[in-house]
Amino acid sequence: MKTYNLALLGFGNVGRALAGLLQSKRAELRKKYEIEWRITGVASRRLGWLANPDGFDVDALLAGDYQSPITSSNIQDWLKASQADVLFENSSMNPHTGQPALDYIRTALKAGIHTVTANKGPVVCGYHELRDLAAARGKRFLFEATVMGGAPIFSLFREALPAASLQRFRGILNSTTNLIITEMENGLMFDQAVKKAQELGIAETDPSADVDGWDAAVKVSALATVLMDVPIKPQDVQREGIRALAPEIVQAARAEGRPYKLVCQAERGDDGQVTASVRPAQVPLNDPLASVRGASSIIQFQMDTIYGLTLSEQDPDAITTAYGPLADFITIARTEASAR
Repeated sequence: MKTYNLALLGFGNVGRALAGLLQSKRAELRKKYEIEWRITGVASRRLGWLANPDGFDVDALLAGDYQSPITSSNIQDWLKASQADVLFENSSMNPHTGQPALDYIRTALKAGIHTVTANKGPVVCGYHELRDLAAARGKRFLFEATVMGGAPIFSLFREALPAASLQRFRGILNSTTNLIITEMENGLMFDQAVKKAQELGIAETDPSADVDGWDAAVKVSALATVLMDVPIKPQDVQREGIRALAPEIVQAARAEGRPYKLVCQAERGDDGQVTASVRPAQVPLNDPLASVRGASSIIQFQMDTIYGLTLSEQDPDAITTAYGPLADFITIARTEASAR
């Protein structure tokens, strides 16, 4: 049974939830998948680059006790000091350049370290490069949590849908805007709905990336880039946010049976070109999107072989997002086991 050294870059909500989830699943991972692990590296802007090749005590980590570790000054030295087998990259997203996460992942893959990320920036800015670099090193670059948290979107196409060509997808991919629209339907003003989303920990202090449609556009870009093999940048997605949706507008739309949703979609035309958009749109009540309320999400896929396949995710939290990296880690371990 191999023991994997895990390095966590980013130790905020998702990083801490991942550490806790690994801990709670330790016995199951050992018994069912023959996986043992230890966290040998933890890094963030606040903590710096901390390593303990013997493994940190997870409960102590979660309590804020880092046990006098080795400190490094850069990612290369940190990965070496932590003797990492797998890097979990969860730093802040930059959708325009993918940095600094893009360089972090390049560094890890070049060093022969499997890399898992929940960061959409490197996917939309460097997917093909990172995919090819990982393949050349015999390693994996995985990113299940980048769209709809723990929902198995990328692994579904990678493992369960061989030779299925994606022609179109459509869905609700930003939980913050969906919650805001739902709360305005319930009678709150726009600012009140945003504040509630912030109090629930769903919206950031600056919610502009959500309400202006940027987060949704990045997710559309990631899906099109990976699943349709067309490198559409977020700025190429036709984008309109929800700021113009006043409570009376969304309440009237719901009352007439055609509620508003921030609809994300991409479609491949007969010429092979893919067009993508994010915009508020009214949907009929018999549309599956109409019933998705609050912080939930949904996506529908249309392929050349399967004409309608729908996934939904109900009220995700940090554990939901942390499940994506956990599932990717199991994929890595199973791939290595089958190769041995």
